Amino acid sequence: MLTLAILGFLYDRPLHGYELKSRITGLTGHVRPVSDGALYPAITRLEKAGLLHRRTEPGSGAAPRQTLELTDEGRAELRRRLADPEQAEITDQIRFFALAAFLHHLADPTLQAAVLRRRLAFLDAPSSFFYDGDGQPVTAEREPNPFRRGMLLVARASTAAERAWLAETIEQLDADAAGA
Repeated sequence: MLTLAILGFLYDRPLHGYELKSRITGLTGHVRPVSDGALYPAITRLEKAGLLHRRTEPGSGAAPRQTLELTDEGRAELRRRLADPEQAEITDQIRFFALAAFLHHLADPTLQAAVLRRRLAFLDAPSSFFYDGDGQPVTAEREPNPFRRGMLLVARASTAAERAWLAETIEQLDADAAGA
């Protein structure tokens, strides 16, 4: 997810490290905070892979700033990752939201819709936080624990809202693809 976020935000425009970290933190929030110990090694790996480069600019104070910018290869890599996301980027809500934040960089509405269809298929599969002795998902109606029942009810509402958004967006993308 960190690599995707770095590529996605730098696709938008060049940033220096602090700006990039702030944007990633805004995207992932307290759920998955990004540390300097994770961000800067990731930037270095991407730079060594030829996906981004640094340029030095005068700083607002005395120290110069390193501005990060995607290369053409970095732009192509982001589009590749968006068109063919890893399964965890579909099944993990935070990772999916990070993917969705940059999906507009994938210009083809058919490819965008395909990614959303994968997420919708995942949401349509029976699942739960809790399973009974036979391995069946426990529903809120069958959960006697009020705290677990609350978790299940909140997840159901969130999933219903996401399904509605996915269906509406897929329909619009299909219409856009048909009109193109």
